[in-house]
Amino acid sequence: MNIIFTTLFITMLLPFLAKAPLVIAMNRQPGGYNNRNPRKQQAALTGFGERATAAHYNSFEALAIYASAVLVVAIYGTADAVATTLAWVFVASRVLYLICYWYDHSTIRSLVWLAGIVSAFVMAGRAIWG
Repeated sequence: MNIIFTTLFITMLLPFLAKAPLVIAMNRQPGGYNNRNPRKQQAALTGFGERATAAHYNSFEALAIYASAVLVVAIYGTADAVATTLAWVFVASRVLYLICYWYDHSTIRSLVWLAGIVSAFVMAGRAIWG
């Protein structure tokens, strides 16, 4: 179970990793980073900055689903080798997802998103119905 909780911890860090490129994009704007109204500035970003914003927010969205899957695995005590593999697939897909978003590889990004989300749902489904 420790390994699966480790993957959860890594996944919890990913939104903050995803924030770094967003901060860079915001700093490059006229006037620099707008700490008074950062969401307004983020909404006005285009290109890389717009993608970095979306990647950042999506990291929080994915975290909620993955944390739920880990919770179900913990409750049902099903942290076996398959669950561990699925957990690492999720983490790897989320890291690759960020890279694909930042570098504008939309088709690959969608495929790795699908791999990650399916791995989280399979983890939860195996625990509940396995």
